[in-house]
Amino acid sequence: MRAPIVAILAVVLFAGGCAQLPQPSLAGEPEWVEIPQPPAPRANGAIFQPDVGYRPLFEDYRPRMSGDLLTVVFNEQVSASKSSQANADREGSTAFVADTVPIGLEKLADYGIEVSGSNSFEGSGGAQARNTFTGTLTVTVLEVLPNRNLRVRGEKQIRINQGTEFIRFSGIVDPREIAGDNSVLSTQVADARIEYVGDGYINEAQTMGWLQRLLLNLSPY
Repeated sequence: MRAPIVAILAVVLFAGGCAQLPQPSLAGEPEWVEIPQPPAPRANGAIFQPDVGYRPLFEDYRPRMSGDLLTVVFNEQVSASKSSQANADREGSTAFVADTVPIGLEKLADYGIEVSGSNSFEGSGGAQARNTFTGTLTVTVLEVLPNRNLRVRGEKQIRINQGTEFIRFSGIVDPREIAGDNSVLSTQVADARIEYVGDGYINEAQTMGWLQRLLLNLSPY
């Protein structure tokens, strides 16, 4: 008898461990840019040293190389609504009464045929969603594409008591959309991936348990 009990306990413990299934990050896993160290400057007395990472003196310090930083300003306001309604009615009837019957079958005239039926359908539905996200996040240029667009990614972690909040962002930025203060609106970023998730006991309290999910999938109602 001990073997079945041990097996049941093992299954329960395994299922309990799978109650919090890890989900892949929407913005992708962190990527680190390796910036090579510049060679030692040559002692030739010149001011212009292209070998040590030349940047024009009077240019705007906008990101244009891997490893540069960029500030993303979140101003996401998305709303959508949908409604539908349909109805249909159908009625029909049939009647049959014999006016003349053969001799000896007069009583059958008292019996007629009358059939009637009706069918009606009415349905309606609607959905509405609204999302708002504001704030700022500094990201890193991971790659400069052949058309000079920038592939960026960044994240911020905030720990409050025993919970951690993660803010992640990734996308493609056109350098022409970058403002003079080295910032770009999130609405001007292509293929944007914005993720705001939490980790801790508060997040676990908002997650349905494994047994409840199992019963929900097996329930016919």
